[in-house]
Amino acid sequence: MKVVEHLAKATKPLISFEIIPPLRGGNVQGLMALIEDLAKYDPPFIDTTSHGSQAIYEETPTGIERKVKRKRPGTLGICALIQNKYNIDAVPHVLCIGFTREETEDFLIELKYLGIDNVLAIRGDENGFRKPLKYGRTANTYAVDLVSQIADMNRGRYLEDELLDAEPSSFCVGVAGYPEKHFEAPNMATDIRHTKAKVDAGSEYIVTQMFFDNQSYFGYTEACKAAGIEVPIIPGIKIITTKRQLKSIPSKFACDIPSELADEVAAAKQGHVTEIGVEWAYKQAEDLLNRGVPSLHFYLMQSSRAINMLMAKLNP
Repeated sequence: MKVVEHLAKATKPLISFEIIPPLRGGNVQGLMALIEDLAKYDPPFIDTTSHGSQAIYEETPTGIERKVKRKRPGTLGICALIQNKYNIDAVPHVLCIGFTREETEDFLIELKYLGIDNVLAIRGDENGFRKPLKYGRTANTYAVDLVSQIADMNRGRYLEDELLDAEPSSFCVGVAGYPEKHFEAPNMATDIRHTKAKVDAGSEYIVTQMFFDNQSYFGYTEACKAAGIEVPIIPGIKIITTKRQLKSIPSKFACDIPSELADEVAAAKQGHVTEIGVEWAYKQAEDLLNRGVPSLHFYLMQSSRAINMLMAKLNP
C-alpha cells in the first residue's frame, strides 16, 4: 500500500521508522532483529536509507591513497526483506548523488519487480565523490530532477528506447522537508519554493528533517500551506542517546537543539542521556498528537532500545 493510502485510511495516528543498512562487510542479523522488534508496533511503513560511493583517503606504505567505496550497500535487499518477510511496506531512499539516472532507473525497475510502491527521493549529502559520467550516461542534480524522472516512469517514459513499451510504474514519491530550512537555502521562502517545485513535479508527501522544537514544525507547515503545498507533511523525530550528538546532529543535519535539552544532556551522566532524550521525544510526540498530527516518523540507527522506551510511555 502507498504511504498516502496509509495516511488516508488510518483510524489512529501512525508510527513509522527509518533505519540504516549495516556497514559493508557486516551481516543482516542484527538488522533483522531490529525490524522484528519494530514490527510489534505495527508500523505502516519503514524507510531504509541509501548510500552512494564516497571518496575515502587511507594511509598506505606509499603514502595517502584515495579510494572510492560504498560503505553501506544493501538497501534493495533490506527493503525486499521488510516488504516480503515482515509484510510491512518498505520505503527505500533513492539518491541523486553517487548514482547515474540509468542506475536509478535500474534500481526502480528492481523495486517494481518486488512490488515496492513507495520511494523517498532525495539529493543526498555531498561525500567528496562525483561519479564520472561515461558512455552517454546522465545524472540528476537536484531532488526535483529525481522526482521528475520517477514521475516519467509512472507515465511509462523510460530512458532506454527498448523500454518505451514497458508498463508504467506506480510509485508513491516522498521528499524531504526542512522545518529550519535546508542549510544551503539562503532563506526559508526560497527553501519552500524548492519544496513546492518537488511537489509540483510529482511528490505526494513530505517527511521533515528532525527537529526538537515543535514550533519549528508548525511554523513550517503553515508556511507550506501558504505557498500552496497541500500534500501531507509527516514530522520526523530523533531521540538523542549520546552526548556527542549535541555536536554531530547540528553539524550534519543543520538543526537546532534547544538549550534546555542541550544543557540537560551535557550535565548528565552518560548512562542517563537516553532517558533524557526519550522524555524530550515523548513530550514532542504527545504535543504533536494532541494538536492533530496524524503520523509520526522516528529516525533510528540500528538499535531499538530508545524507541522501545518511548513507545512504552506513548502507549502504556
